[in-house]
Amino acid sequence: MKLLMFYAHDFWYRTHERVLETVPDVPSEETHREIAVIFYHAEETDRDREDKVAVKWVKNAKWLARKFGTQRILLHSFNHLASTKAPADVARRLAAVVRDRLERTGFTVSETPFGYQNEWKIHVSGDSLAKVFKEI
Repeated sequence: MKLLMFYAHDFWYRTHERVLETVPDVPSEETHREIAVIFYHAEETDRDREDKVAVKWVKNAKWLARKFGTQRILLHSFNHLASTKAPADVARRLAAVVRDRLERTGFTVSETPFGYQNEWKIHVSGDSLAKVFKEI
């Protein structure tokens, strides 16, 4: 699992194109403010260690959000961080587990629609900790 995490003053996205036929057609456009944005890439090796990956992902997400005093987190599937990728069902399952665990501890979690290419704008804080790459 690769995580590219940002603390964003503003994050806007709009669905551009559905790339997985198995996902519903859900055009969407949203703006989020003062939010931890996590771009994630599930790798082939993650399918054999899903629980460990989820635990570390949650830990990293909480760490970033708490550094900036927010309870808001946005998850965005971003398959451009590694050379291998897990099947879509593995990535979706991991994201669902992470979302559930974060919500059970008081975080508000949003997600961009899975299986879509999106256009987006992001205004990232200047702090060095506002831009973090993690390899789990």
